[in-house]
Amino acid sequence: MEFKLKFIVFVLGLLFTGLTAGLCFTWSNAVTPGIGRLDNLEFLKAFQVMNRAIINRTFLTVFFGPVILLFLNTYLFRDYSTSFWLFLMAAVLFFVGIGLVTIFGNVPLNEVLDKTNLEILSTAELETLREKFEKPWNQLHTIRTLSSISAFLLLIIGILYSK
Repeated sequence: MEFKLKFIVFVLGLLFTGLTAGLCFTWSNAVTPGIGRLDNLEFLKAFQVMNRAIINRTFLTVFFGPVILLFLNTYLFRDYSTSFWLFLMAAVLFFVGIGLVTIFGNVPLNEVLDKTNLEILSTAELETLREKFEKPWNQLHTIRTLSSISAFLLLIIGILYSK
């Protein structure tokens, strides 16, 4: 039973972390540069629509699931071997770099944008809003991208060291 639980938790943690890393990587390398070419109103509208669409049960499970799964995985491999330490680093990195950065960084920016009626803003106000939103959001997202990819790699390396 223990082996099956360890296997299931590890595989789900690896899968969800990999999916999150892939999403973050794709967002950084395709979505952001693509919508970055839009004018201010189109950019802000596109971001509003995507932020609203992405909040769904499937996304939230995959995106935040590793916060729990990776710590549970660390607990299940608690023999203090190399794998344990790699899994612990992956869990902490994901928790801080995805969980905390998202909740305390990206989400507040998203909420400001979501509550804004873009249609009534002047051209200057749209430009100011974009300036206050785009660069900080992208910087925070870079942290999420690097954190999720690093956590994914640590999980792969950690399982290679497991007995």
